[in-house]
Amino acid sequence: MSASGGTGRLVFAYPGDIETPSGGYEYDRRIIDGLVARGWSVEPVSLGDAFPFAGTQARNRAYARLSSLTESVPVVIDGLALGVLPEASTALGSQRPLIGLVHHPLALESGLDRDTAETFRMSERQALAGTRGVIVPSPATASVLITDYDVPRARIAIVRPGTDRVPTRARRRPEGAAIRLLAVGSLVPRKGHEILLKALAGMTDLPFHLDIAGSPDFDPDCAARIREKVSDPALSQRVTLHGTVGRERLNALYQQADIFVLASRYEGYGMVFAEAIAHGIPVVATGDGAVADTVAKEAGLVFAPDDRQGFEQGLRRMLSDAPYREGLAAGARVVAETLPSWAEAAEVFAEAVLRFAQPGSTPH
Repeated sequence: MSASGGTGRLVFAYPGDIETPSGGYEYDRRIIDGLVARGWSVEPVSLGDAFPFAGTQARNRAYARLSSLTESVPVVIDGLALGVLPEASTALGSQRPLIGLVHHPLALESGLDRDTAETFRMSERQALAGTRGVIVPSPATASVLITDYDVPRARIAIVRPGTDRVPTRARRRPEGAAIRLLAVGSLVPRKGHEILLKALAGMTDLPFHLDIAGSPDFDPDCAARIREKVSDPALSQRVTLHGTVGRERLNALYQQADIFVLASRYEGYGMVFAEAIAHGIPVVATGDGAVADTVAKEAGLVFAPDDRQGFEQGLRRMLSDAPYREGLAAGARVVAETLPSWAEAAEVFAEAVLRFAQPGSTPH
């Protein structure tokens, strides 16, 4: 393996199917593609479908798969699996350069009971202790790992997700035409679709149409509740649930959107916010973690997760005040020029792997 800025070999391990439509998996795919484009040899390894709620057998199979890999090659493990493999991390970390990739800590997923969240927190804390280093998508996630997981700052590398360069344009609707809202995110509690729908049910005096793109498969109960809310007569003609969409269809939804809106509880980065800004779309959002870092004040509005009133007032203003909306859209187009590309993200990722793979870089 060569010095910083060069090429190398890497095993990239992840749970389930890497083609799964979610921000975390897209990050994994795009980084792998970017590394390969830079001349790296990358071996993708699936660790099975059960994570993060993996039983003993599933964890043992994952450990056996990882143990069979060439010892000299660095291994990056997606945190969705790594967080529940503490014993494997300790053992593997003593044999080879082991690097964690934490999109956001498992314990911060919404909908977990207190005991499950604490079990995840303790498990992930132990698992991260066995790594040479940890790659995260944002300063906010780095801060959480330093404060709550005892990961030294020197063992953390921040690799922000990239964006695709797309043409941006001013969007102007004829007076009285429906404003197109777009929300992108799996139908899970953390994404706040139910909060958004409740807010919009009180804004039917305004012309709007909401498109929601996101998989219903991760939490069928939550997806059922969302479908029930959409069936309400106040919203049934104003909301379209698209389900899982491919990249081409998603780009088309971005192109027609006037406002991007998501009432997230927490985001480790929030790739969809960056994608919206890359398309020149102003944002209305809630969320802890990296949301405020991702959505610059010139490009949108960010409220605390519990500030329902502020969120509703901000969304109403964005819908009803065209000059205000267009001003933030202009800001989004300016901010879009500063966002990293996926090629740049892959370069920073490669530098992090090379640094953590150095012989002097050891777990603490």
